[in-house]
Amino acid sequence: MFERIRSLLDRLHEVQEVNALSDRDLDDLGMSREQVLDFVRMPRDITERVNAMGAIFGVSEADLKRDHAQWVDILSTCGHCTSRSACSHALADAATQPADCTFCGNRAVFADLASHSA
Repeated sequence: MFERIRSLLDRLHEVQEVNALSDRDLDDLGMSREQVLDFVRMPRDITERVNAMGAIFGVSEADLKRDHAQWVDILSTCGHCTSRSACSHALADAATQPADCTFCGNRAVFADLASHSA
């Protein structure tokens, strides 16, 4: 229970920090205030999940992050995913192939990036 309260307070503090950002700060981030707030509210493991799923498709972290706007979209899609359980199982299995990831909302983006980096 204490950890849940601590997490809630941490998130509240993060929201306050985002609300204190200037328009210039947001421009530097390349994101709107709403996008940053959305990311603050996402599960903490999104970046790791995206990188791991990208690796299943043969896409490196550098290739995932090459286009900032696309990277933000990928993270947002993952952050709103309703298939976290299926994703967790896929990521835990070293034999997972792209064809096993039909649940992934980013599969078309990963496949496209893989075809361009091949």
